[in-house]
Amino acid sequence: MGSGAGNFVKVLLRNFDVLAGPLVSLVYPLHASVRAIETQSHADDKQWLTYWVLYSLLTLFELTFAKLIEWLPIWSYAKLILTCWLVIPYFSGAAYVYEHFVRPVFVNPQSINIWYVPKKMDIFRKPDDVLTAAEKYIAENGPDAFEKILSRADKSRRYKQHEPMYGDW
Repeated sequence: MGSGAGNFVKVLLRNFDVLAGPLVSLVYPLHASVRAIETQSHADDKQWLTYWVLYSLLTLFELTFAKLIEWLPIWSYAKLILTCWLVIPYFSGAAYVYEHFVRPVFVNPQSINIWYVPKKMDIFRKPDDVLTAAEKYIAENGPDAFEKILSRADKSRRYKQHEPMYGDW
């Protein structure tokens, strides 16, 4: 009987990530989210909405890179640690990641995609070039927003022209 309990503990320890993962990443956040909905405070709502956004992005990452991740034996433990950091309100990991990485990408409408690659022209539409992209940006954000971006780009270009090059001292 003693060795049966010992074997059970060994199995639990070997599969800790498999057992703890769903509890940490799904069960506790689900419970906390329901409790947050029932309170009048908006702070806890923001914490759990932020967590679910990040959990969705993490799940998309896993689905996209599943073939690479299966080669990483520590992935499940790393994901468990990351999820704990995101979930435990003491660390505010979800708020940190959201404010520093997710929000600037999704919320900042003033940024222009610097990785813009023109598409090829086809017979049924006009060429997709920088001018077309600028016209689209002006239509979506207004001419003032476009002027601000041009002003920033001009300032940046002038600054780089007056910046001393290596060996110009």
